[in-house]
Amino acid sequence: MPSSIPRSAAVSAVVAAALAAGLLASSASAAEDGATGTRVHDIQGTTRVSPLVGKQVTGVTGIVTGVRTYGSRGFWIQDPEADANPATSEGLFVFTSSVPTVAVGDAVSLNGTVTEYVPGGLNSGNQSLTQLSKPTVTVLSKGNAVPAPVTISGWSVPDAYAPEGDPAAGGSINGLTLDPETYALDYYESLEGSNVRIDSSRVVGATDPYAELWVTVKPWENGNRRGGTVYGSYESQNTGRLQIQSLTPLAQQPFPKANVGDRLTGTTEGPLDFNQFGGYTLTARTLGTVQDNGLERESTDRQHKNELAVATYNVENLDPSDPQEKFDALAKAVVDNLASPDILALEEIQDNNGAKNDGTVAADQTVKKFTDAIVAAGGPAYEWRSVDPQNNKDGGEPGGNIRQVFLFNPERVSFTDRAGSDATTTPTAVTGGKGRAALTLSPGRIDPANTAWDSSRKPLAGEFVFRGRTVFVIANHFGSKGGDEGLTSHHQPPNRSSEAKRLLQAQAVNAFVKDIVAIEKQADVLVVGDINDFEFSGTTRALTDGGALYPAVKSLPRAERYSYVYQGNSQVLDQILTSPGVHHFEYDSVHINAEFADQDSDHDPQVLRFRP
Repeated sequence: MPSSIPRSAAVSAVVAAALAAGLLASSASAAEDGATGTRVHDIQGTTRVSPLVGKQVTGVTGIVTGVRTYGSRGFWIQDPEADANPATSEGLFVFTSSVPTVAVGDAVSLNGTVTEYVPGGLNSGNQSLTQLSKPTVTVLSKGNAVPAPVTISGWSVPDAYAPEGDPAAGGSINGLTLDPETYALDYYESLEGSNVRIDSSRVVGATDPYAELWVTVKPWENGNRRGGTVYGSYESQNTGRLQIQSLTPLAQQPFPKANVGDRLTGTTEGPLDFNQFGGYTLTARTLGTVQDNGLERESTDRQHKNELAVATYNVENLDPSDPQEKFDALAKAVVDNLASPDILALEEIQDNNGAKNDGTVAADQTVKKFTDAIVAAGGPAYEWRSVDPQNNKDGGEPGGNIRQVFLFNPERVSFTDRAGSDATTTPTAVTGGKGRAALTLSPGRIDPANTAWDSSRKPLAGEFVFRGRTVFVIANHFGSKGGDEGLTSHHQPPNRSSEAKRLLQAQAVNAFVKDIVAIEKQADVLVVGDINDFEFSGTTRALTDGGALYPAVKSLPRAERYSYVYQGNSQVLDQILTSPGVHHFEYDSVHINAEFADQDSDHDPQVLRFRP
């Protein structure tokens, strides 16, 4: 999961292409050219891929349980006469392309082609959705009772997440027979397309701009005091999480606004879908009511006179075209919630005209608008340092030229300027002697020609002085998780391809810190920023290799370790890591954004206070 993955229209996977790619397989038991009077559970079968994929079927009957008139248009049917096999779903999505003409409660007979649709396309790694395509629809009767829903609860969802993928199939679980009593993904798949319900459940992922939220049906599962569900390891996947959408168009009924810790009360009922941006999703025909739990934004303690406060904050593509309200809200958070830290490393500061792709790379207007807003909010008159990137070479939004920027309070901290840095050709290095380290360039970029930083932000190093003591701060924004497969991938474990680049980036930063510590053993070095990876990840292990750094977030209780909420998982992306010379610090992940429907950024800032 990236700090953000661009949202785009899902790509339909044509059966012929899927079969040609070897990603989907047709069962040998369905060798005949077609099937007449086919039951829904025969179409669904006992694996993730229909045994009738690519076949024409006729006389498929069921009751309409949900109608979707937007997006991927179609409707769901359910056979009211279930078979005895818990692995076979009795529900099915019927893809119509145009707005369906059926209504909930219609009994229908269908002819069509069984297909497997892969949300996001064949290369996404997503599981496929079994569906009936190009249907001819005959309404047999109207006003029938909808088949009783299956209640999804904490007691029905297994604790084990998924079976291990078949090595002979490249780690895929597509061909494995479902075991819904053992694995959560198999349980959900056995209900694909079926009418399901949840009772009152806690919200663990706030309402997003796409009218979605996440709940957990397992309130005891890795919960924290603010109501979230903490993602603490690759092995602990929080099986009770479920995405909620509504079948009612927003123009007819606005989607409720919910924060983490709120409750979705009453009954939420509708077909269980599978989509690109969350996997198994309850598409609600009947939506519960949000009960506000009164979640409040946190504020950190103010640093003492002889404490240095260093913070990091991803401000999410900030540029002068953003409304003044965004600048004011971010500035107020710096002053009130972060207690005006002495040094503030910002990520995702865009250039002076934002996403306009015209070669502009300077960001002085962006920073001035932000620092002016901080002063207006009652904060210090921060000075700033940065290095402009090459145009469109650091990733992010095309034309935006995001970069890291140091803000510092000159009343408390001085910056040691050593000129000569540029975007690519002149890296900063470590020099010094007699037990005192220094940077050759300050501010300067670390190893910018290293291919690890291709299409990614280069680390920004700066040398500060606080109460006569030199402090080195390295601001980072590592490569995103874009391209990684989702937790519900048909590969188990999922392919996390983006880790390879972050591993190289972490190794480069680790080597630079070791250069400093090799000269000055007790040097105060802070590696800060949007690391885009977890505290238990290989990236973090590479940063800490050889004892060079310690992830300060690990000083917090496990339930408090998070800076970002993705698909209902409260997780670490933003970090501050300390060198061995940094003693007796206080660390705070200040929760002001990630858990809220109204956000100034999608990240929570991090603050560390210590006495150099």
